[in-house]
Amino acid sequence: MDIIKVKVIPNAKKSCVIKEGEKLKIYVKSPPAGGKANKELIEVLSDFLKVKKKNIRIIKGEKSREKVIEVKDEN
Repeated sequence: MDIIKVKVIPNAKKSCVIKEGEKLKIYVKSPPAGGKANKELIEVLSDFLKVKKKNIRIIKGEKSREKVIEVKDEN
């Protein structure tokens, strides 16, 4: 199980992931309203890390741009 820190930028032109030192900066097209950006964040992160969406969980920062994410190993 890994814990990673991310910064989310909603309303971006395109979805992408940029590594900045220990942190990941994740751009998502969705607005932050109604949890849409969080949902897209998990989709983008699952593609980037090559893990299933169900193995990614936001453990801190649900309503913040700075988030702590738990990624479970696929065992």
